[in-house]
Amino acid sequence: MGSEYLAGWMFLVLTVLLMAGFPVTFTLIGTAMIFGGIGSGWGFFELLPLRIWGAMKNVVLIAVPLFVFMGVTLEKSGLAEELLETMGLVFRRIRGGLAISTVVVGALLGASTGIVGATVVTMGLLAVPTMLRHGYRPELATGTVCASGTLGQIIPPSIVLVLLATIVQIPVGDLFMAALLPGVLLVLLYMAYIFVAAIVRPDIAPTVTLDDGTSPSAKALWKKTLRALFPPLVLITAVLGSIFAGIASPTEAASVGCIGAVALAVWNRRFNLDILKQVSTTTTRLTSMVFIILIGANAFGLTFRELNGDELIRGFLLNIAHDHNKWVVLAIVMGVIFLIGFVLDFIEIIFIHVPVLVPILVDDFAFDPLWICVLLAINLQASFMTPPFGFSLFYLKAVTPPQVKTGHIYRGIIPFVILQLFGLFIVAMWPDLVTWLPGLAYVR
Repeated sequence: MGSEYLAGWMFLVLTVLLMAGFPVTFTLIGTAMIFGGIGSGWGFFELLPLRIWGAMKNVVLIAVPLFVFMGVTLEKSGLAEELLETMGLVFRRIRGGLAISTVVVGALLGASTGIVGATVVTMGLLAVPTMLRHGYRPELATGTVCASGTLGQIIPPSIVLVLLATIVQIPVGDLFMAALLPGVLLVLLYMAYIFVAAIVRPDIAPTVTLDDGTSPSAKALWKKTLRALFPPLVLITAVLGSIFAGIASPTEAASVGCIGAVALAVWNRRFNLDILKQVSTTTTRLTSMVFIILIGANAFGLTFRELNGDELIRGFLLNIAHDHNKWVVLAIVMGVIFLIGFVLDFIEIIFIHVPVLVPILVDDFAFDPLWICVLLAINLQASFMTPPFGFSLFYLKAVTPPQVKTGHIYRGIIPFVILQLFGLFIVAMWPDLVTWLPGLAYVR
């Protein structure tokens, strides 16, 4: 095979090594160094430090550790427990009410934290045992928690959206606004599915009766609901409202979110030096993971472009468009990203595949970059729920009761993955769901 296909061989070797379980960063750097040395010589890598420095000094990426700190702090604040209890009371008279309340809480926590692991673990500990105790089928209980726990990847503020905006070089605030309605769409799809499924098959989601046989008065329930909803709504408004209104940049808004999260933890008497140490340690670990993969991805991307890999992929996609049309190209790209999500983490996909594919879709096929990024975010959300390496599945299995088997979780996520693909199709068919809200702010 000629040297013109060296980039293709490099990509194939990378994929095989990652699927074999080799560490992501070292695999990225190793394949880049080997194939770069073969194709261009070692002197080529004199450019690498400048490229890495250019990525590391991007001020937008400061939002990543700030949003992580905010999310982990809220996990420790006791916010999720109170929300789940209150929403369970609000929706208790509706078929599938406990599952619907879990989706609502997942959306609120997603808009407050954006940390999938924290949300899934918290709701797995609290919501799954409650639903099982009230006669819910394990498949519905676990599928609901997995799906609602991943909503933080599409509902802003989201680390996925921050990274996508940075890679594609579009304003983070625009992408936050663009993703808001598609995120709400997924929430409504989940709630509608649970409601209809509970009516069609009442045995999977029985009506809930309170353990003590009593119901709170309407006035008491109203007060309890306001008390549970007020803190996250204030935090969401402070973070997203300041971005959408143009008062603060995403990084500045993230710092406001950190202060608000700490204030909520103090208000709930769940903040001390030990919790601060745990939050700081988790934030450092997660942030380091993101940035070390970013360094490896920069090395890989530099070599891939030097070997004309982007031209190789561009030629392949243009040939498909010549034989069919650009919508077939988009469908193939989204299908490839969905399949890759079965074996790779979303961070790896963002840093490895997005820099290659998105410029081609935008420059050669004239797709709106905001719209493409939202489609990718919805697609990447599914990667948290698709076996064998869906992180939500691992998080949930670690905290569920012993009677919940892995098979229950895998069967439970199937309808929600289908709903995500349906939501992806709706957003693809109606781009105004993405472009309408940013268009209200200003004409791009």
